[in-house]
Amino acid sequence: MQFDKPTVLTLDQKFRYYEEAVQNAEGEVETLQDLYKSIRNKKAKILREDFCGTGSVMCNWVKQGAEYHSFGIDLDPEPVGWGKENHLSKLNAEQQSRVNYIMGDVFETSTEKADLVIALNFSYFIFKKRKQLIDYFTRVKEHLKDDGVFVLDLFGGPESMMPLEEKTKQDGFNYYWDCHKFNPITHECLYRIHFKPKGEKKVKNVFQYDWRLWGFAELREILEDVGFSKTIAYWEGDDGDGGGDGEFKPTEQIDNCDGWVGYIAALP
Repeated sequence: MQFDKPTVLTLDQKFRYYEEAVQNAEGEVETLQDLYKSIRNKKAKILREDFCGTGSVMCNWVKQGAEYHSFGIDLDPEPVGWGKENHLSKLNAEQQSRVNYIMGDVFETSTEKADLVIALNFSYFIFKKRKQLIDYFTRVKEHLKDDGVFVLDLFGGPESMMPLEEKTKQDGFNYYWDCHKFNPITHECLYRIHFKPKGEKKVKNVFQYDWRLWGFAELREILEDVGFSKTIAYWEGDDGDGGGDGEFKPTEQIDNCDGWVGYIAALP
């Protein structure tokens, strides 16, 4: 009896599919600069990317010019190694000299103070207790310049709390976002990402996230308790077809929707 061999993604497929499906590093740099400039009336030059993964954002950051520097911190050698091979290697020698991959813990790693510290892709959701977030946000504040800005993203809406699997077609593969479990008492949740290469079987659980789903109100209160002087909520505009238009604007009042992504900017 013969059995079909299971589809196994290569390391390159794993991270390339992820970045193509959920990231736009060039657009992220532009969004971050627009946000920073709207607050500080100038451009940010030094970026610190916590939980940097492959470092696609920080590598794109230094392309802005010779005065731009970036630091990226992550504990996992797999995405860092892939990022060095696929992002850092594509920069010229001078640009590479301004990129700093750091294998380390965000609680223990020190860098020079940054204009902009970012925690994106909901990475800080790994901290499920308020005390952990207090400790992390305190650490961030210590590494910000006096006129710096801390930016984190978050998501929510009813669809983020219900069992749901969404499929998105990409070039050469399908991407699946799976809300697998959600505990309404603790807000602990389990999300999974699956991929299906064209003409092959679906590969399940390529990425798994055991998180707590944090919201705007509680995050802003914790940031203020830590000592940030001000927090600003950013909400994505509507594209007219039920999706986001990629434009984020500050707001304090908005109608809820089934699923949303936003930013918080915190000022020291």
